[in-house]
Formats: sequence, structure tokens, C-alpha cells
Amino acid sequence: MKLLLHVCCGPCAAYPLSLLQREGVFVRGFFYNPNIHPFLEFRKRLTAVEKLAAAVGLDVDYHREYGLRDYLRAVVFNEDMRCRLCYEMRLRAAAEQTKKTGADAFSTTLLYSRYQNHELIRRRAEELGAEYNIPFYYHDFRTGWQEGIDLSKEMDLYRQSYCGCIYSEQERYDKRRCKGKKKAG
Repeated sequence: MKLLLHVCCGPCAAYPLSLLQREGVFVRGFFYNPNIHPFLEFRKRLTAVEKLAAAVGLDVDYHREYGLRDYLRAVVFNEDMRCRLCYEMRLRAAAEQTKKTGADAFSTTLLYSRYQNHELIRRRAEELGAEYNIPFYYHDFRTGWQEGIDLSKEMDLYRQSYCGCIYSEQERYDKRRCKGKKKAG
């Protein structure tokens, strides 16, 4: 099987790639992540995917444009639905890229993260698969959580501490600030 794998970042791709290659699946990567902010974070994640791809011999189609404007147009005033809208943008682009490249199916490394809404990703990807008449390859990559962490550390990949969007970055700092207030109080 030829699988197009949407890659959100290098660390989240390490385990799924390892597993899929062991299973004999031919994988082509697709980096499309307009949600990542700020620009320097986008560059770090892009560079980490390039490093991973070079290390494991993965061909990747890169969308190298910083897509913050498109992402914000989709989510501003819809912040409570931002994850659903973000998944939609990235999964739709992956389905379109799958059609363009002639791959047999598509999947996403978003299914590796314990912090993403797994069922929402799966449901929307299956709907897009039906819309584009291409199968969505489902696998719960969370089972390899620690293996993926170990692999990404062995490869010395940049490891981020938030999903990438401006809102999750703010939430990360808000949590730190709340922890600091509790310690001081």
C-alpha cells in the first residue's frame, strides 16, 4: 500500500513511520500545518521534519509557506471550535494531496498525540475519505507514545511543548502563570 501521511511535526512522526515501515507500508509524508505560530516555531518544526525525513529516507511533500493568515481566517470568532477547524484544514489538504499523488490512502500523525481529539480526527478524516473517494487509514498510534519520544530524542529532533497554534501557546503560558501563583500563595 502507498500511504500519504500528513506529518504535523518530526517527533509525532517518528513512531508512526517506524511502525508503518515495519508493516511494509510505503509512506510518503505531507507537511501542511498553517496553524503553527510564531514563524520561528514553524521553521523549527519544518526543519525537524526535514531532519527526520533525511534520517529515515522519507519523501515528503512540503507546504513551506507560513499559513497563519489562512488559519486565523478560519478560526477567529470560532475559537471554541478551533481544533475541529484546524483538523479540517489539514486533513482536507492531505486528502487532496493523496488524490494528486495517486496514493492508495491517507493518514495523519495527529493520531499519535495524546493531546489531540482522536475521535474527532478519525471521524472527520473518514468523512473526507468518502468525499474524495479515498480510504482513510486509521491506526491508534498513541500505543507507541514512549517509543516515539525515545526515537525523537535519539534523532535529536526539536521537541515542542504545545500543539502549535497561537491559542494553545497562550494556554501553555496561562497554565504556567497559574502554577506560579499557587506556589507564591
